[in-house]
Amino acid sequence: MTPEDLPTVSIESIRETSERADKRTWGVVLAAGKSTRYGESNKLLTDIDGAPLVRHAAKTLVGSSLDGVTVIVGYEGDCVRDALNDLPVEIRENSDYEAGQSTSVRDGVVAARDHDADAVLVALGDMPAVDVASINLLLEAYERGVADILAAACDGRRGNPVLFDERFFDRLADIEGDVGGRGLLTERFGARAVETGNPGVLEDIDRPVDVDEFL
Repeated sequence: MTPEDLPTVSIESIRETSERADKRTWGVVLAAGKSTRYGESNKLLTDIDGAPLVRHAAKTLVGSSLDGVTVIVGYEGDCVRDALNDLPVEIRENSDYEAGQSTSVRDGVVAARDHDADAVLVALGDMPAVDVASINLLLEAYERGVADILAAACDGRRGNPVLFDERFFDRLADIEGDVGGRGLLTERFGARAVETGNPGVLEDIDRPVDVDEFL
């Protein structure tokens, strides 16, 4: 079974069968990479509808029911900070960002632990079309006990963000290279996908042509 083949659940069925528990979930936006496939410019600073790409990603998390948000910066960190000015987010610098995405995930786990979170929701800074409702659906599914690893999905296809219960924090911190928690998104760990109905959970910006398609 691949991560794309995760069993998908609908929130409507969940609401009929389980109570909602009080859980504390911390949001993390990964925004430290060099975006080499994008070309010479930093894709996270690309203007989309009058605001930098990364600001859209962070603003969505801020508008959700998360207990707080940390943005992990690295490459051109000062510029990314400026793009987030006046948003109520914590900024953490990843000085080891060139070693791959796993280093930013590790910093995100540290942030979640520092804020006494029961879970961490990991989002990508290059996905501007994820909506607040999708974030809140993941949080509700977690609080209703659906699974300890939950990925956003649309039309049965797995996307991002992904939520991890604290029992996976050590495993996330031990991952190396240019990957996040992808290896944990398996039936072995009981992971589930949550249907959001939002195509934005599948859409990231990798190349300039992606911006044209998005707009």
